[in-house]
Amino acid sequence: MEEAMITRGGHIQLFLGLVLTYALGAGCSAPRETVQITERAPIVERAPNTEQRSNETTSRRVYESSAETASPGVASGRFDRGKMWTFDDPPLEYFKEAYGFDPGQRWFDKARLSALRFATYCSASFVSADGLVLTNHHCGRESVTKVSKPGEDLLDNGFYAESLDDERKVDGLFVDQLISISDVTDRVYKGVDEDAPADQQVASRETNRTKVEEEMTNAVQKQDTLLSVQVIELYNGGKYSAYTFRRYHDVRLVMAPELQIGFFGGDWDNFTYPRYNLDMSFFRVYDADGEPLRPENYFRWSAGGAREGDLTFVIGNPGSTSRLSTVAQLEFERDAALPQAIRVIKSRSAVLKSFIDTDPVAADSLDLRNTWFSLENSLKANEGQLSGLEDEAFMARKRAGDEKLSAAIRADSSTARYRDVFDKIADIQISKRAVANQSGAFTYFSSDVMTSHILLRGLYGYIADILKQRGAPESRVDEMKKGGLGVSDWPAQVEQGYISARLAELRDYLGAEHPTVRAILKGSSPDSVAARLVRETSIADSSGFAAALESGYLASGDVTVPVVQSLAELYFSLGQQLGQFEDSEKNLNAQLGRAQFAVYGTEVPPDASFSLRIADGVISGYQYNGTKAPIYTTFYGMYDRFHSFEGDKDWTLPKRWTPAPAALDLSTPVNIISTNDITGGNSGSPMVNRNLEIVGLVFDSNIEALPNEYMYLDETGRTISVDSRGIVEAIQSVYGATRLANELRGGELGSK
Repeated sequence: MEEAMITRGGHIQLFLGLVLTYALGAGCSAPRETVQITERAPIVERAPNTEQRSNETTSRRVYESSAETASPGVASGRFDRGKMWTFDDPPLEYFKEAYGFDPGQRWFDKARLSALRFATYCSASFVSADGLVLTNHHCGRESVTKVSKPGEDLLDNGFYAESLDDERKVDGLFVDQLISISDVTDRVYKGVDEDAPADQQVASRETNRTKVEEEMTNAVQKQDTLLSVQVIELYNGGKYSAYTFRRYHDVRLVMAPELQIGFFGGDWDNFTYPRYNLDMSFFRVYDADGEPLRPENYFRWSAGGAREGDLTFVIGNPGSTSRLSTVAQLEFERDAALPQAIRVIKSRSAVLKSFIDTDPVAADSLDLRNTWFSLENSLKANEGQLSGLEDEAFMARKRAGDEKLSAAIRADSSTARYRDVFDKIADIQISKRAVANQSGAFTYFSSDVMTSHILLRGLYGYIADILKQRGAPESRVDEMKKGGLGVSDWPAQVEQGYISARLAELRDYLGAEHPTVRAILKGSSPDSVAARLVRETSIADSSGFAAALESGYLASGDVTVPVVQSLAELYFSLGQQLGQFEDSEKNLNAQLGRAQFAVYGTEVPPDASFSLRIADGVISGYQYNGTKAPIYTTFYGMYDRFHSFEGDKDWTLPKRWTPAPAALDLSTPVNIISTNDITGGNSGSPMVNRNLEIVGLVFDSNIEALPNEYMYLDETGRTISVDSRGIVEAIQSVYGATRLANELRGGELGSK
């Protein structure tokens, strides 16, 4: 699954950084959360290492002479940094050169205006003149659960609205349409002193960026209150673009199949191919009068689908890639950040799976099954990315690309000031390695998916008290209290498992004799301490936490106070040091981005940033496991999987699918593959042909494509989409959703 999901900021994360910056002052600043939207993913998990690979000789000063460092016969490729082209600068000459295709401005305008961002984590598109929206089932799961009425189980049983009146509004759901783009790079860099300390440069750019956003948003909202402006950072700060979005808030569920067919094959088949999956759902946007929206632009449906060698375009919002990262940065990812993230995700996933198996009803009421799906997805993705970084040939090719860019920077007088940027970035990695075990102990520490909600409440309470002691405005203190009160209640079994895992990480990374570890464990095991905290705390629910806030959390006497206080003090102390590294690295990344942009211009696309991109590719099979993968799979194959794994719940078909309905044409393609460049956030992206007709619905990549996070390769990496032909065939022949099928074929509602 390729939706944007879990954030992983290299080594440490904290969503409260901006809040704490105001009041905690020097000596107690918060680690910044580096937001990374992705679905990453086995390689045997490494034990917490006490002797991290330093690789100092390969990380430092390796760019001074490419002749000395380049591997013989290894060269970088033209598209190693990908094909996620922006709508700011579409590659017109390349499309003409590669495909003999010369789309005009109207083609790009229609593509841009037909595409959508689905909330903050997926992509989508308009597919009819009556506001019908297409996205993935896994993107709509949360919405399906939200609109389920008492006694219903729409996630497992599916949903179809027979009429417009039956379409269900999803509270809080929105979609964004990109209306216009303008370059604001000069405005963001105005007054920024590039000789000032790194933190000042970062702060100045961020201040300018926020100011531009506010000014432009105020201006456009005078025309239309649905409009807002987001300033998008491209090329790590080499360029800034102002994207004007129109946000639609009235979004209603039209159709979603059963979870079992939307996630057929479960985690076993996730990130694999051949695949047999109807990962689709339909919504509709309504206007202010409560009528279906009539968008001027939408993608029409392709009845014939795509064939081998056909040119395709994926238009969506890829969340994050790291293709401009240097080899030194990727070595740190390989040796520290990824293994640490994998350990945390794996342990939390195991805790949730145990509870789901023990009490599935309670798990569903808390939406923990969807959370577990996301964790398993991220685990597999992180592991796949790690496998790429452990591939010597992969890293050699990446190094060749770095050396080529470094040489170009040094040879161009306009970029000479950046000649040492690679070395300076490498030096930062050495500093980060020195504290890697400390930061590893706090991986995902503030994530409400990865951290005990008891400890998370305590962290809010701790911050609220510190803010109050430091004289922060009451509104800021109340904001923290409200945040803590908004943390959901979790079962004791999950809480104990999460706390035990966190304390084990603390012990293993810092060592049993570390003062903080000794103060918390007091010679006991992580599990016994976790059991005691869960058993004796009064803040296991929001009402108890509210009572603790009356006198101030730190003065409440709750059993969690000394634990949270010890963790928070170490966390924020470490955060001050890491914050300095992050500012320096961010500033150096911006310099590298500006240098690359100066050297290559728009011939190289920027890293993904959850902004709209268009990625070209072709329908193509590939060789794997000693055989060849077909370009598409069919319903015949789906039923073969069902019968071959008879009794296995991962390949069980919903009741309405067994036996196969007589009207279902089993030879119809269900999934199709292409070489388009995607990553997390692309879930729900339309795959279209030259005529901007839907031929597929992107939902995943194969496992061979996971290292594409760092370098795009299309020899075996593939995008997997639900075939347009399979979607209509299933809607019509299995679900009897004639109204919906006709709307897709005709482009508008037949009878309203």
